[in-house]
Amino acid sequence: MADAKTPTPNFPYRGIGPGEGAARPGFPPGAPTPGVTEEEGAKLIVGKNIRLKGEIADCDTLVVEGHVEASMRSRIIEIAEGGVFVGKVEIDSAHVRGTFEGDLTARERLTIHATGKVSGHIRYGQVAIEAGGEIAGETEVLGKEAAKKPATPSSSSSADAAPSAPRPVEPAALKS
Repeated sequence: MADAKTPTPNFPYRGIGPGEGAARPGFPPGAPTPGVTEEEGAKLIVGKNIRLKGEIADCDTLVVEGHVEASMRSRIIEIAEGGVFVGKVEIDSAHVRGTFEGDLTARERLTIHATGKVSGHIRYGQVAIEAGGEIAGETEVLGKEAAKKPATPSSSSSADAAPSAPRPVEPAALKS
């Protein structure tokens, strides 16, 4: 008796996985997708020209190539060049090549690439911004304790935030 063959899904990302080097629209060719490992878990890709609105649950990695208006708690969000996310997210790691508007908490790391734009209320453990990347709005550095656990309104306080950059001294203040 012949083995039944499982049909191969017919969609543009067939065969693309970590380490395979295949490019997706909005992502650099040949580079592995940042933050995605072999054990990525549940992954949702919102493709180009797709609009999604609502709450996203039970998703470990969200890849936004289209337009998403939602709230979610997850591990990783990746916004491709041309992708837009509007809403509220609490995640471990964010990689932004497109546009994010809203309330973003990246407990571990926020990476804004050269084409990325992030605006709103932004909280992060660490941040990396490539030349050309933009960040606007209220920003807050999470303390070490807040970065280890899911963020809640009571877990962030001014004591947790890193000290802000010193203000320039006015020339008039230098005179005795």
